[in-house]
Amino acid sequence: MAVRMFAAIDVGSFALELGIYEISDKGIKSIDHVRHMIALGSDTFSEGKISYGLADELCRVLEKFTETMKLYRVKDYRAYATTAMREAKNSRIILDQIRVRTGLEVHIISNSEQRFISYKAVASKAGEFNQIIQKGTAIVDVGFGSAQISLFDKDSLVATQNMPLGSLRLRSQLSKIPVSVEGNRLHIEEIVDNELITFRKMYLRDRQITNLIGIGDNILYLMRRLGIKGGESHVDAETMHVFYDKLSQMTINQIEENFGVNSDYANLLLPAAAVYTRILDITGAEMFWIPAIGICDGIAAEYASDKKLIRFDHNFENDILAAARNMAKKYKCHASHNQVLEQYAMNIFDSTKRFHGLGERDRLLLQIAVTLHACGKFISMKNSNECGYALIMSTEIIGLSHMEREVIASVVRFNSEPFKYYGEADSKSAIDRDTYMLIGKLTAILRVANALDRSHKQKVEEIKAAVREKELVLTIDTQEDLTLEEGLLTEKADFFEEVFSIRPRLRRKKRR
Repeated sequence: MAVRMFAAIDVGSFALELGIYEISDKGIKSIDHVRHMIALGSDTFSEGKISYGLADELCRVLEKFTETMKLYRVKDYRAYATTAMREAKNSRIILDQIRVRTGLEVHIISNSEQRFISYKAVASKAGEFNQIIQKGTAIVDVGFGSAQISLFDKDSLVATQNMPLGSLRLRSQLSKIPVSVEGNRLHIEEIVDNELITFRKMYLRDRQITNLIGIGDNILYLMRRLGIKGGESHVDAETMHVFYDKLSQMTINQIEENFGVNSDYANLLLPAAAVYTRILDITGAEMFWIPAIGICDGIAAEYASDKKLIRFDHNFENDILAAARNMAKKYKCHASHNQVLEQYAMNIFDSTKRFHGLGERDRLLLQIAVTLHACGKFISMKNSNECGYALIMSTEIIGLSHMEREVIASVVRFNSEPFKYYGEADSKSAIDRDTYMLIGKLTAILRVANALDRSHKQKVEEIKAAVREKELVLTIDTQEDLTLEEGLLTEKADFFEEVFSIRPRLRRKKRR
């Protein structure tokens, strides 16, 4: 049995964490866990950047992490930074200091990537997770910088939303307001409710939530100190309310004494408990499951899955597609048109693999671009391409990085707008040459696919794509008049030929 040692590092808003894992065909086993409190978020959320003092402490702790990794003979690791580093103006400077002083390459991940990683850790507890999400379920991840609510219905992810309700962020907002114990709870709830009422109006109007899954460091710490009876990791709504009422009546000194934490962490427990409890209230959930996982567990699960060392029963790509399709539904995209367009685009993608050299992840990005290609029309029929780009860039799609969102948004923009060649694009964009080529290839495929159903009448019953010599022959089965489609295909074929050096051509299937 091959065993691989792996290290996961989380550069979080309030703490640095190192997880050492043993990965084998039997699964993922936690070997060691090291945690160091460092409030990077305090600097970022108040000053906009990380101070020299905290940067120096950060590097010193990470140096110790590398020594621990050597003791366990770890060869593979992944180090991720989240909200505090993501929002710091000097993040690139800090990352360079880490690389020079420790040799570690730390990557800043987007919020949607961060939440997706934690979600994978929950899904690794396959039996209970798959059973729970058969009914209306919300996964609530309250971090130090923000909170994420993801809604499931019958095994499908239907919505996800990020809100500025992290415990450290809330505490920073209230730090300059001198209040009583009762006033402290009231002000926290007012801030939290302001965000949650909007969320309820948008996502919970016709949806019943039975189960809540609580993840993140905050809930783990709260539950360890609760001393809850009646279940290893399950809490009912009444028990949670009793605990919250008790906690909200304590002074900071009393919280320190009762929970055995320092004053910095004691200040964060009430905001965290407030967010979980208020979400419990607005959803009306009956059961609260705490699966005892952290982001390092998620990083290990992601690594093991990527390296094909373990297999998940749950299909995460379907969740990403479900999030995109729900976005398309929200913006009134033409569902039947999208359905046939996806069939055409995937057919073309699969038949031209040796010409585009793209992989399965790129195929997924194309599927999402097809799904969202007309979302901008919800805002403006005239400038739908620009509006579509803005909507996609402004909407987090769980599981996608910022750059992947930009790829999708650019493909949607260039579907009906003249393609901008490398160097002509927005100077603010971070698109490199490889990403530019990916955008060009996916745009060429979407344009051709879209031309085949420009009337939105689904005239083509069946389509088969095959490359023959210098042509992409699209054999179609239909008795409809395709004059419009043939004319538009000629227009779109020029760019496709420029990108792939093969030209699309329509051919009707011979009927017997």
